[in-house]
Amino acid sequence: MTLFDVVFSGADTVYGLAEGAIDAAIAQHGADKAVAFPKTAYFLPCYYAVTGTKVTNLGELKEALGVVKSIETKNAKLNDVFMNGVGTALCAEFIEALKYLDGADPYEGTGCSGHLGDATIRELGVPLVTGDIPGVAVILGKAPTADEAAALVKSYQAQGILVTLVGDVIDQCVEKGVNMGANVRVIPLGKDVTSVLHVVSVAVRAALIFGNVEPGDAAGLMKYTFERVPAFVNALGALNPVVVACGAGAIALGFPVVTDDVATSEAVNIKVPKSLIVQPDISKFNATSLEARDIKIKITNIDIPVAFASAFEGEIVRKKQMQVEFDGSRVDCFELVQTKEASEIEDHKIELIGPDFDSFEKGSKQSIAYIVEVAGKGMQSDFESVFERKFHSYLNCIEGVMHTGQRDMIRVRISDAAYDAGFRAKHIGEVLYAKIKNDFDAVVDKCQVKVITDPELVTKLRHELAIPAFDKRDDRLKSLTDESVDVYYSCIMCQAFSPSHVCVVTPERLGLCGAVSWLDAKATNELEPTGPCQVITKERPIDERIGEYEDVNEAVKKFSNGALEDVSLYSIMEKPMTSCGCFECICGIEPFSNGVIIANREYAGMTPLGMTFADLASMTGGGVQTPGFMGHGKHFIASKKFMKAEGGIERIVWMPKDLKESVAERLNATAKELYGIDNFTDMIGDETIAEDPETLLEFLTEKGHPALGMEPMM
Repeated sequence: MTLFDVVFSGADTVYGLAEGAIDAAIAQHGADKAVAFPKTAYFLPCYYAVTGTKVTNLGELKEALGVVKSIETKNAKLNDVFMNGVGTALCAEFIEALKYLDGADPYEGTGCSGHLGDATIRELGVPLVTGDIPGVAVILGKAPTADEAAALVKSYQAQGILVTLVGDVIDQCVEKGVNMGANVRVIPLGKDVTSVLHVVSVAVRAALIFGNVEPGDAAGLMKYTFERVPAFVNALGALNPVVVACGAGAIALGFPVVTDDVATSEAVNIKVPKSLIVQPDISKFNATSLEARDIKIKITNIDIPVAFASAFEGEIVRKKQMQVEFDGSRVDCFELVQTKEASEIEDHKIELIGPDFDSFEKGSKQSIAYIVEVAGKGMQSDFESVFERKFHSYLNCIEGVMHTGQRDMIRVRISDAAYDAGFRAKHIGEVLYAKIKNDFDAVVDKCQVKVITDPELVTKLRHELAIPAFDKRDDRLKSLTDESVDVYYSCIMCQAFSPSHVCVVTPERLGLCGAVSWLDAKATNELEPTGPCQVITKERPIDERIGEYEDVNEAVKKFSNGALEDVSLYSIMEKPMTSCGCFECICGIEPFSNGVIIANREYAGMTPLGMTFADLASMTGGGVQTPGFMGHGKHFIASKKFMKAEGGIERIVWMPKDLKESVAERLNATAKELYGIDNFTDMIGDETIAEDPETLLEFLTEKGHPALGMEPMM
């Protein structure tokens, strides 16, 4: 038997399963029965991406099966192997989609995720772009022992790699108590081999969302996934024909496959250089996989007794798992960075002032403060707040530690497991020291950390040191306007996934991901002069009404490699800024009310436009300009520059209730300052008021919303 025989046999098996499932579904429900995955704007994403055809019902699914049959040619050529692999993935998608008929949740109660929605993919966008997720591991099958399975998963997790699991390896990880879930970036997809489709779907939708790959451009799709989606497959155990056919599909997308099945690979003489690799030693799978995909892991050695990796950023420490909690909403706490003279600092001095964790009653709430003092020739006071915002990520990367908030409203929980492993107060200092010195080595020469747990001293320093420092910064930030600075900054971090996208970051318009402010971009430029944030001058205005400048246009054209000619900073209708797919929110025209609605990523419901966030995102991302729609950060909503060309925030007529409440204080203040409107958010609809344009218009009319009397936008 040859490689061709094995792949063709596996492809035929999955095709037969798909055909039987589709015929049975049609017999039961009829050809007009709707079929779709939940929480995606891309129908059956893989089939749509490969063929450009939308499948919405069982009759169309049957027709799609015929298309798959036509591409699964059986000639003894390597391309036929790959196309049968692609066909296998599409048939797996059909099988999985049928599980969701009638709104079913087939993976509920199984401990597995199944399909991952578009919002999840966009949430992964920023960490993939920044390298916090350096790669995606797909582990399927069964390891020789549960210990080896758990060790392999944990090795990837400790490197920040997103791990997806398929098959018996899930049970092996459960047996060994591996912490799994999207929050710790170890996602069990499903027990059936067809569930591997759900990670393939993630890669495919990344191309559609971030890469502006046109549906139906199969060659462009495969080029994108090969070059920009750093995924690989670990196939454990015997390589049956179905697994081999799935592997062929992975290789077609550019994902190398590493297997420990020496016997089968030798028997069928499987050889696909750099793509199918036989590694009999499971302990070497990690190194072999990273080398095959050319993934470089940047290691920071931190002397703490628990693991440190970005995979733990979403870990939740619940009260029942908690050894001790430091809660700034109940007792005094704060975190602060201060710039000092070099002579005032002893590098790597970690000082604990007050009792250690051992002295605290289990489950109690305590005070804590940590002050990071830095010195360096290139250090600027503007960088202090940038460093502090990093603390949230740094501390959450510690296994068994959870951090929320900032400044003097922080909450830090230490889990029982971390405490039992030996994690103590000084280790917070070790993490902050190591990361500050590593991430900001261009400006920080010396660093020392004070961890304070003496409650009286924390209270004293909070009022005498921390709050005055925060107030001073806030006054500085309030004075920063687009007019008060001489330069803006580019941000092209997302070009790792969206090649033509360029953010122009100004004091009053942060990056659309919500993570890059003007000060962040300024600091990034200072720290990495050739990096993603470059200076953009603003000396040659073209139209200040919409915020268009000759020098900004020149920069955008340069940084987009010619894909963009011109851009405005303050208009949603005229040459709007591009969106990559990482946006926190999407704003779109609502013609009935002459205004705009805003939907945030967390909102899964319907908007008055008749579209969900996922629907809006499908037409807004990919690094293209979409007049009438724009992606943006949450903080931008209350900006005086928000849609300034079209009349500003007075155009906002609807947003989800949770989002409205989170921006209410700042948005109301802006409305009062600019237009003299009190409690403007009371005039804005939400899903509890209206999800259709007619009901929304009635509400806006009753409230006397200003958008109703403004000039038409279209």
